Amino acid sequence: MSIEFTAFARNTEGRGASRRMRRAGKAPGIVYGGTAQPTPIELDHNALFHALRSETFHSSILTMKLDGTATKVLLRDVQMHPFRNEILHVDFQRIDENKKMHMKVPLHFVNAELSPAVKLSGAIVSHVSTDLDIACLPKDLPAFIEIDLSALEVGHSMHVSAVKLPAGVTVVTRGRTDPVVAAAIVPRAQVETEEETAAAEATAAAAATAATEADAKAAAEKGGDKAADKKEDKKK
Repeated sequence: MSIEFTAFARNTEGRGASRRMRRAGKAPGIVYGGTAQPTPIELDHNALFHALRSETFHSSILTMKLDGTATKVLLRDVQMHPFRNEILHVDFQRIDENKKMHMKVPLHFVNAELSPAVKLSGAIVSHVSTDLDIACLPKDLPAFIEIDLSALEVGHSMHVSAVKLPAGVTVVTRGRTDPVVAAAIVPRAQVETEEETAAAEATAAAAATAATEADAKAAAEKGGDKAADKKEDKKK
């Protein structure tokens, strides 16, 4: 899916100019990379704010139209106001179709409800990572990577090495040998309840065994008393 947006050349820079731009409904930004010089740009704030709500806008190659020219870019950084829904600045990077790039792409977890961990043990699947740092050519960039959890068992984890990657894509682990992306954990409350139930059942079983042994002992003693009485009667 191709995502396009329109940018306009920005001739003024500085904090004051950026404030005036934002008051006018514009968002300041910059596009850099490739053989061209970094270019200050401005974009329609509301259109950009709406686009940023889409996961795909963050992880796809975008087509930026600037001064009648279409350029392939990646979204690299967004600075937001600390407490207002306001974009302070946005960075885009030009891409080279023949050069590998590093990019974080989102992970989509599926089939957790079909896994033995959830179906048989009532475990909760924790998403340890929500995205994955990858390297690939621009043409091979996936919008997301799907993680199939259908074989996950309780007490086990899924590591990066088990993730099925699209063709042409490799993982950048940055020194970590095999990071965890998801894990199946039984909630503590459930474990404690199961332990309490097992303890109660063991106590009940022990009490039943003790009662049975007591009844048997009482019956044996009663039988002995009857035998003694009969013996006395014979003597008389």
